[in-house]
Amino acid sequence: MKLTSSICTRSISIVFFVLFWQFPISAQNFTNPILRGGYPDPSICRVGRDFYLVNSTFEYFPGLPIHHSRDLVNWQLVGHGLHRKEQVTAAVNLVDVQSDGGIHAPTLRCRDGKFYIVTTNVYSPLDKAKPTEFVNFVITADKPEGPWSDPIVFEGAPGIDPDIFFDEDGRVWYAGTHSPEKPRFPGEGEIWLQEIDTKNWKLTGERHFLWRGACGGTWAEGPHIYKRDGRYYLMVAEGGTHFDHGVMIAVSDKITGPYQSNPRNPILTSRHLSYDNWVHSTGHGDLVELEDGRWYMVALGIRGDVNRASNMGRETHLVPVRWEREPYWWKEVKYEWPVAAPQSGRVEIKTPLPYPGGNQYRNDSFVDNFETKALNMEWNFRRYPLQGIYSLDANPGHLRLYAKPEVIAERGRASLMGFRQTETDFDYTAKMYFEPSAENVEAGIILFQKDDNYISYVVEKKDGKHFQKLVLAKPKEEPRVFKRQIIPHYAGSILLRVSSRAGSYDFEYSIDKGESFNIFTGVELSSVDILSKGYTGAYLGIYATSNGQTSKDYADFDWVRYEGYPRN
Repeated sequence: MKLTSSICTRSISIVFFVLFWQFPISAQNFTNPILRGGYPDPSICRVGRDFYLVNSTFEYFPGLPIHHSRDLVNWQLVGHGLHRKEQVTAAVNLVDVQSDGGIHAPTLRCRDGKFYIVTTNVYSPLDKAKPTEFVNFVITADKPEGPWSDPIVFEGAPGIDPDIFFDEDGRVWYAGTHSPEKPRFPGEGEIWLQEIDTKNWKLTGERHFLWRGACGGTWAEGPHIYKRDGRYYLMVAEGGTHFDHGVMIAVSDKITGPYQSNPRNPILTSRHLSYDNWVHSTGHGDLVELEDGRWYMVALGIRGDVNRASNMGRETHLVPVRWEREPYWWKEVKYEWPVAAPQSGRVEIKTPLPYPGGNQYRNDSFVDNFETKALNMEWNFRRYPLQGIYSLDANPGHLRLYAKPEVIAERGRASLMGFRQTETDFDYTAKMYFEPSAENVEAGIILFQKDDNYISYVVEKKDGKHFQKLVLAKPKEEPRVFKRQIIPHYAGSILLRVSSRAGSYDFEYSIDKGESFNIFTGVELSSVDILSKGYTGAYLGIYATSNGQTSKDYADFDWVRYEGYPRN
């Protein structure tokens, strides 16, 4: 690891933390969320002692991150389901997909040593007269790390949020969500089921309509089917993705129904809690059985760090589950139901470890010195990236980011890349070499949420001088230069840093290798300025542009360092 001897005290503490991050949080409990940052719609499966988890990624690439764990609380990113150009440039379009479109609500399963992910790509055509396309598809792999196959599209599969279920008799089923033919109100969802011909990956046979949810049926979606003691359980998300979100479940003796709703639904929610609870919008769960017969649920939730929201958006949480049979003497059929978080009925910050005697190790940092031949898997792009925007070979030990003409724009692609923000409070620093030959070329660091919601902190060449420039883009407004200030004695090398504390940002730079930092005075920006609206999480990254002109200019990044400071 390359370190600068004259770096400031705070940066030294960051490096020390990164080098020795693997410290136990507790010898008895784990801390939620188990995946911090924008990791919504979790789906989990177990293969022997190994657990694998996948999440939605919407318009980002690579898509469908796959994490591995052996204890349910320590997770390592091992691959992505969508990781090649060929997978996302044809039927599955992540090239010019709209914001909040793209990959939704995957299901991850393993059968006979083969892994399957089924999911939806939501794409609105550029021609606004055409309807939104819902492309439901499956990808397969022999190992979760990949490589994963090209997508196989399910023709005639309406709606979103597919589930794949392998029954004991060898039949394979597809469960999806759509709007019923005669909805009782806008937003009513219905779960449907059809068998899959896995030789040709086609839907076959009769389509069955299973359930419209338990608590009004608003946005009933995200189905998962399980089999226990000969009965079929259908678990869904309901209530939308915000405060009324929840997990509902129903049971049937036959997979095709009819399904009997659990009278105690929802089995997990925060709708009965204060809006100011530490986490809210809990829902969209998936169940997993441990080797010893115990059960757990992964579910999404939003931390209420800022204005009852979070820059991280929806994250993955873990709760224990216990199955209990109905005690009512007068019932002829006494169903067994899963009880989520049986001690409290809600997602807790601290919960006993699934495997006593272990530890949960927290890594709230990200450091990249760009010394590897391949890009770190934590880096993401908004949509499939433009060709040739970066290089790890042009200047070994650095990432070279080329200043392309493109700027950040809706459905567009630019020289922009980032990694997930994991905490509201953080320090993020990058060391950059940038000596552009052309005017109006800029490069630096960026905090971004959407194409119309970001804060860029860059060095810009203008009138032969170098300026630090802060640009703020807010939804439904044109990006504006919030502040511009000359950098005295600029010589090409600079440290750029943004610090977030108590919801307020400070922007600083250093041209003396970190011995001193100059704060961007008079700037009052807060985490509310790029606050997640609950759909996707924020990213921290790097950005360069020549602002519409052809240019050979570039920025070389020596390293980036991020440290998050958990509030819980």
